[in-house]
Amino acid sequence: MRFGDRELTYGALACAAGAVAERISGAGRVAVWATPTLETAVGAVAALFAGVPAVPLNPRTGERELAHIIRDSAPHLVLAGPDDELPPVLAALERIDIEAAGPGGVSGPGEAPGPGVRALPAEPGPETAALIVYTSGTTGPPKGAVLPRRAIAATLDALADAWEWTGDDVLVQALPLFHVHGLILGVLGPLRRGGAVRHLGRFSAEGVGRELGTGATMLFGVPTMYHRLAEAVDGDPELAKSLAGARLLVSGSAALPVHDHERLFAATGRRVVERYGMTETLMNTSVRVDGEPCPGSVGLPLPGVELRLVEEDGTEITALDGETVGEIQVRGPNLFTGYLNRPDATAAAFDGDWFRTGDMAVRAPDGQVRIVGRKATDLIKSGGYKIGAGEIENALLEHPQVREAAVTGEPDDDLGERVVAWVVPADPARPPSGDELAGHVASQLAPHKRPRTVRFLDALPRNDMGKIMKRSLPHG
Repeated sequence: MRFGDRELTYGALACAAGAVAERISGAGRVAVWATPTLETAVGAVAALFAGVPAVPLNPRTGERELAHIIRDSAPHLVLAGPDDELPPVLAALERIDIEAAGPGGVSGPGEAPGPGVRALPAEPGPETAALIVYTSGTTGPPKGAVLPRRAIAATLDALADAWEWTGDDVLVQALPLFHVHGLILGVLGPLRRGGAVRHLGRFSAEGVGRELGTGATMLFGVPTMYHRLAEAVDGDPELAKSLAGARLLVSGSAALPVHDHERLFAATGRRVVERYGMTETLMNTSVRVDGEPCPGSVGLPLPGVELRLVEEDGTEITALDGETVGEIQVRGPNLFTGYLNRPDATAAAFDGDWFRTGDMAVRAPDGQVRIVGRKATDLIKSGGYKIGAGEIENALLEHPQVREAAVTGEPDDDLGERVVAWVVPADPARPPSGDELAGHVASQLAPHKRPRTVRFLDALPRNDMGKIMKRSLPHG
């Protein structure tokens, strides 16, 4: 496992994580300050060793949102790197600094430890909570999705089948470690296969080319990253050669535009594989490595996953015509157990034992799934993040110079979608600047949730019930 120029062998990882696991054993929950570093990986593995649910925290989250997550998840302590500066909202929590190279070692469950070697506790049951990952909904504050060990194992093993993922693979990624993509797929995935991961710390086309050109076999990224690779590869024959030599290029977290698919294929001869999942379901479908990639398709249901499309009234759609649109519902061992402290939201998310994804799709005659959009209009997929419009609107409305606000997404070549704010200023003669409002949202929530475009209106279109009609906004 390598992050930048620092690395850990499996033995060193077990040693470091075992030392932390011993200190957190018996805790109810632990927060992990999830920087893109070895320390975060050690902390996550330590929590798994100890059988303690971990709550990954985005270091760029604004004070209000972070305070909500801490209140809701009620962690007993926080794990962080020795040099991490934590915000005041975490000051009341006991802090444990993660040393990426701990003393001693660990033995397997049930084995007698040798001198100076720590024994791991017995493997917890498959329904034991492993991670609590917070998601942005369309209204209200984020909800904590409780992910059991069963779901993580099921998803990683299903992907191994679809991608022929083995211990010989070396993964390159530069994804955040507070999300499913970067942490579960990008760190725990290689560990479960017995392979290696090289995390760039920060994405760059140069870094991807360097790692794929020196032995790495797989790349995980979001559409924004692949868009930037497509921009860079035309004038960089070495990058084209490195991408062409990869065994597998995987894109997820949002749809990869067909234009970028085709540009990368033309330059490298390699097709990017797409998969489809959510925080609550982990991975549902993927294009198989032994199948025929089709730009715009997210492939077939993974082993163990059942998927159906339904009408608005819940009637199942059986047509495989590539045209009939329905909402995706899934069930299988990959699903979460529910939203923390939100039995109401959990109940509303299910139709019997089928999870309502809110994503709309069609299925081709061969069963391939193509996502066509969201059932709701208020979830924006930008730069690999899923952003709820409602919380941004609430933050904007707290600004003293904002009278009314609505938030939508618009297509963006780089980010997939960009956040657009529609604002009615309190004083039309002296409206706040777009930069001021963007900074306000970034400080309250997180930088990636800030509006990239701000448009001012005299009034927002509303229906008779006073609800904002976003589809009536110009270009909205």
